Amino acid sequence: MADAEIIPIGTRGRPGRGTGTRPSSAARGLAPKAGAARKPAKADATPTPEKPASPAATPDAPAATPQAPAARKAAPAKKPAAAKPAATKPEPVIRMAEAAPVIETASLLDGLGDSASAVPAARTEERGLSPLAGIPVGDWLAAFQHAARELFGDQWEPQLARFLAFLRRRLTGDYTVDEYGFDPEVTERFFMAALRPIAQKWFRVEVRGIENIPTEGGALVVSNHSGTIPVDGLMTMVSIHDQSGRYLRPLGADLVFRLPLVGSIARKGGATLACNEDAERMLRGGELVGVWPEGFKGIGKPFSERYKLQRFGRGGFVSAALRTGVPIIPLSVVGAEEIYPLVGNIPSLARLIGVPYIPITPFFPLLGPLGLIPLPSKWLLEFGEPIRTDEYDAGAAEDPMLVFNVTDQVRETIQQTLYSLLMQRESVFK
Repeated sequence: MADAEIIPIGTRGRPGRGTGTRPSSAARGLAPKAGAARKPAKADATPTPEKPASPAATPDAPAATPQAPAARKAAPAKKPAAAKPAATKPEPVIRMAEAAPVIETASLLDGLGDSASAVPAARTEERGLSPLAGIPVGDWLAAFQHAARELFGDQWEPQLARFLAFLRRRLTGDYTVDEYGFDPEVTERFFMAALRPIAQKWFRVEVRGIENIPTEGGALVVSNHSGTIPVDGLMTMVSIHDQSGRYLRPLGADLVFRLPLVGSIARKGGATLACNEDAERMLRGGELVGVWPEGFKGIGKPFSERYKLQRFGRGGFVSAALRTGVPIIPLSVVGAEEIYPLVGNIPSLARLIGVPYIPITPFFPLLGPLGLIPLPSKWLLEFGEPIRTDEYDAGAAEDPMLVFNVTDQVRETIQQTLYSLLMQRESVFK
C-alpha cells in the first residue's frame, strides 16, 4: 500500500474517474452478488473488524478511503510494463458502512416550504381506493351551500325546497292540466321565468293601461301583430301575467300546432287552436283570451309598411265576444316591427317547405344563426278601454253588419293608438 496513489474524484478523465470499459473495483464491490437476495440493514449490526491500514491512508483524507481499490488498480499504469508488484501479502479489505449517515447541507430553498410542510400530504393508501374518501363531510356541505347560494341567492333554502317539491309532483303525477293541455306550473316556473329577462332587460317593455284588464271573468284581448317572428305574443303574455297576475290564453294558427316541439310547448303554455268553438268555451269559463286578427299578413308585411294594420279577417273574434258577452280590450304594441326588419321574401321556397314566407332581413341569412338575434328595440304596450258586448241582443252575433262595425271599431282604436305611441316615442331603441 506504500506505493498506492490516491487520486481524488473529478480529474476530468484522468485515472481514478472510471473511464475504462469495465467497472472499477469499488463499483464491483458495491454491486450485489448474483443470485443473492438483498437483506435489509439492521441498526444493531456489529461492524466487521478491519485490519490496520497502511500509513498512506491518513486521517486527513477519510473521504478518499472508499476509492483506495480503484487507486491501487490505476497506479501501475505509471510504471514500466515489465515492473511487477512489490508487495505480495494480501491487502486489507475496507468495507463501507451498510447504512451511511446522511450529511445535510444548506440549500437556497430552505425555509420556503415551512408553511406547506406543516400539513403532511395525504397518501392514497390512507384515503382508501377512492380519492374522494378522505374529504370531510363538512367540506362537502360547505361547498354545496356555497353553490346553492350562488345559484338561488340568499334565500336558497326555500327556493330549493320548492324546486324539490316541484320535481316530486312531476314524478308522482300530482299536477293538473286542463282540457287544452295548459300546465300552469310549468308556465310559471319555466316559460315565464325564461321570457321575463328578455322583456325587462332586452326590450325594456313599458306597459300602460293595465287597469283596463278585468281582475276576474272572461275577456278578449285583441292586438296588432308584427315582427316577422311572433315574439310580440310572448311578450304580451309575460307582461300581462307580471302586471295583473292573470294568464293570457292565446289563439294560435294551425301551423304552430303542426310543428312537433313547438306545438307541445304552446299547448303547455296555454295556447289553443284559433277556432270559434275553443274561443267561446274559454271565454265562458272565465279565461283571458288573446287574439291577433292580422295573422301572418301582419308579421309578414315588409318593413316599409310597418305599423299599418292589415285586414282583420271576417270578424270571428267579435262573434265569439258577442255570443259570450265578454268585453273586448284593444291592445297596441309599438317596438315589435323593428326587431326583424323584413326587407325581402322568398315565396317559391316558402311554398316548397309549406310556410307562409321565408324572411330576408339585413342580418338574416347573411349572418347565419346570429341573424336570428332580435334587435333591442324599445317596446310600448297600451291597453285601451274595454268595448262592452253585453249590451247587444242575443242574436247580435248573427248580424254581419254589426259584426263588421264592431270589428272596424276595434281596428281603428288600435291604429290610432299606434300613431299616438309613435309620436311619443323618442327613438326606436330608447
